[in-house]
Amino acid sequence: MDTRKDPLLIIAAILLIIGGLNWLLVAFGVNVVEAIFGTVGTSILTKLIYILVGLAAIYMLYPLYMWLTGPAERPIIR
Repeated sequence: MDTRKDPLLIIAAILLIIGGLNWLLVAFGVNVVEAIFGTVGTSILTKLIYILVGLAAIYMLYPLYMWLTGPAERPIIR
């Protein structure tokens, strides 16, 4: 599987980065997603964004597993 050209993998990685940055800001009292789209109780868009970030995390489990269990690269000895 060539992961460099998989568009779903790229989208999932971008969503995870955005979600991670949002969680970093939540630790400091700022929730960017809720500031833009409204609170979870009133905005369907906010729920949708959280669901997409969660699905992206699930999608990234398989490439991570393949990367961790794949054959180790051997250094080139000249």
